[in-house]
Amino acid sequence: MNHQHTSLGDVHQSVDMTGSGGARWRKLLAFFGPAYLVSVGYMDPGNWATDLAGGSQYGYKLLWVLLMSNLMALLLQSLSARLGIVRGRDLAQANRETYPAPVNFILYILAEIAIAATDLAEVLGMAIGIQLLTGLPLEWGVSITVFDTFLLLVLQRYGIRKMEAFIIALVAIVGISFLIELIMAKPALNEVVVGFIPSIPDNAALYIAIGIIGATVMPHNLYLHSALVQTRKIKRDDAGIKQALKLNFIDSAVALNLAFLVNAAILILAASVFFKAGHTDIAEIQDAHKLMEGLLGSKLAPMLFAIALIAAGQSSTVTGTLAGQIVMEGYLSLRINPWLRRLITRLLAIIPALLVILIAGPDKVGDLLVFSQVLLSMQLGFAVIPLIHFVSDKKTMGKFTIKPIVKVAAWIITIILVYLNGRMVYTEAAKYIAGNSNVFVDIIIIAAGIGFITLLFITIIYPMMSRSWPKASAQIHHTHEITLGKLQVPVYYRIAMALDFSKDDEKIIANALAHGNPQTEYLLIHIVESASAKYLGRESDDFETRKDQEQMDKYVTLLRSRDIRAKGLLGYRHRAKEIVRLVKEEKADFLVLGGHGHTGIKDWIYGETANQVRHQVRIPVLVVQ
Repeated sequence: MNHQHTSLGDVHQSVDMTGSGGARWRKLLAFFGPAYLVSVGYMDPGNWATDLAGGSQYGYKLLWVLLMSNLMALLLQSLSARLGIVRGRDLAQANRETYPAPVNFILYILAEIAIAATDLAEVLGMAIGIQLLTGLPLEWGVSITVFDTFLLLVLQRYGIRKMEAFIIALVAIVGISFLIELIMAKPALNEVVVGFIPSIPDNAALYIAIGIIGATVMPHNLYLHSALVQTRKIKRDDAGIKQALKLNFIDSAVALNLAFLVNAAILILAASVFFKAGHTDIAEIQDAHKLMEGLLGSKLAPMLFAIALIAAGQSSTVTGTLAGQIVMEGYLSLRINPWLRRLITRLLAIIPALLVILIAGPDKVGDLLVFSQVLLSMQLGFAVIPLIHFVSDKKTMGKFTIKPIVKVAAWIITIILVYLNGRMVYTEAAKYIAGNSNVFVDIIIIAAGIGFITLLFITIIYPMMSRSWPKASAQIHHTHEITLGKLQVPVYYRIAMALDFSKDDEKIIANALAHGNPQTEYLLIHIVESASAKYLGRESDDFETRKDQEQMDKYVTLLRSRDIRAKGLLGYRHRAKEIVRLVKEEKADFLVLGGHGHTGIKDWIYGETANQVRHQVRIPVLVVQ
C-alpha cells in the first residue's frame, strides 16, 4: 500500500464541516480561516520594504502592480486550495508523487530557499519593529525572534480555529494602524486612481515591481494553502467538494483583498508622505519611521508604524514555519518533532540576517529585505508550473479539473512571472559578469542560469508524460531494537499489538500469536498521525485515517479467516498515550509493539514510544525487532 502522510498532521481535518444543520452563514464562517493565514504572507515585513521603496521613489505609479499581483494571487491560491480540497494533497506531496526523485530534491531545496527568504523578511521586520519601539540593537532583536518560534506550538494546542483567530487579530492590528495613518496623511484620491494605469518608468522600477510581485505571490503560500484547506473536514461526495470549493473562493477573495488594501495603504502612505515631500530615497523601514513624526505631525504615527510591523512579523512567523513543515514532510516524507522543524526554519533565517548586520552593518538590512522578495519571485515558476499541471489533470481531479479559460489565464500569469524574473536575472547577471574579472565566478553564474532553464523545462514537460517514474512510499520505515526486559509467559487471553502498517507488522503479529492460545482475542492497535487525529479524534475522516482504517480492516479479515479472534482499534492522538489508553480500556493482559531503535539524539528528534508505553502499563510488554 502506498501509505501517505497527511498535510499538517497536527490540525488535519480538525474543523468538522460535515454537519447538515445550522444556518448557511454559520457554515461560511466555519470555513473561513485558511485564506487569512495565507494572506499574512501578503502583508509581511518583506512587502513593507518593496511597498515603501515603490511609493517613495515613484509615487502612486506602481499601484497597478499591487492590483495585478493581487489578481494573480487570487487565481493561484484558488488553484492551490482546489488541489488540497479535491485530491487531499498539498503541493509538496503532489510533486513527490509526480516527479522523479532527483527533480523532487532540487524542488525541495528551492522551496526551502523560498521559505528561508520569507522567514528572513519576518525576522528582520520583527527585529526592526522591536528596535523602533524599544531602542534595542538590531542584532539583539534578531536573536530574540528565535523564541517566537515556539508560539506556534502553544497555538496548536488550542486548535486551528484559535490559531486563526490569533492571526486575524494581528492582521486587524496592522490594518487599523495603517488606516489611522492614511487618515493622517490625507492622500489625493484623484492621483491615487491614476496609479492603477500600468507603466514602468525605468529599470529600477522594474526591479521594485518584480520585488512587489515576489512579496505578493509567494511560493510558500501555494504549499501552505493546499495544506490548510485540509483542516476542514468535508463530505467527500461531489456536492460536498463543490460547496467547499465555493466557500474557499469566497474566503480567499475576502482575505486577499484585505491584504491588498493593507499593501496599497503602505504604498499610498509612502507616496503621499515621502514622495510628495521629496524624500524619494526611502527604502529603509527605519528611515520611514524616523520621518513620520515630522511629516505627519504626530507622535502616534511612528508608534503605530512600529506596532504594525511587529504584528505583521509575528503573524508571518506562524505561517512561515507551517510552510516549512509542509515542505519537509511532503518532499522528504520526513516527520520530525514540530518544534525542532520550526527551530531549523528560524535558524536558517536568523544566521544570514545576523551575518549581514555584523559584517555589512545595519544600514544594509533594507537591501536584504528587498533582495529576499526578489529571491522569492525567482522561485515562483517552480511552484506554479506543477500546480497548474496537477489541477488540470482529469485523471486525478475528475470533474473538478479547472476550466480551459482558467487554465489559459494561469499559464499567462506563469509566462509573465517567468519572463519578468528571467529578464531581471539576465540583466543583473550580465551587469555582474561585465564588471567581474573572475572567469570561474562567471562560469558558475552561466551554469546556474542553464540549470535554471533546464529545471523549468523539466517541470513543464515531465507531467505531460503518460506515466511517471515509480515513487517511493511516503511512509517512514523504522528499524527496531531487540526485545526489552525479561518476559514471563503465563496464559494470555487479551493480547494487544501496536502496528505501524509497515513490512515489519508481520513480525509483531507473529510474536503476538506465539504468546496466545485458541481462546485469546487479539487487539490490533494503530495510531493515526494526522492533524485530524490530534483534534478530531475518532471523528477524523482524512486521507490517512481512511487508508489506515482500510489497512486495519484487511488485517482483521485475514486473521478471522484463520479462525483467530481479532479486533481492530485506531487511536488518534499522542502515540504513546493512545496506546496506553486503548490497552487499559480493552483490559489487555499482554502488549506487543515494535521499537524504533532510536538512541541518543534520534530519540530527541523523533520522540520515543516504547519506553513511554512500558512505563505506563502494568502488563508484560514485548518489544520486537
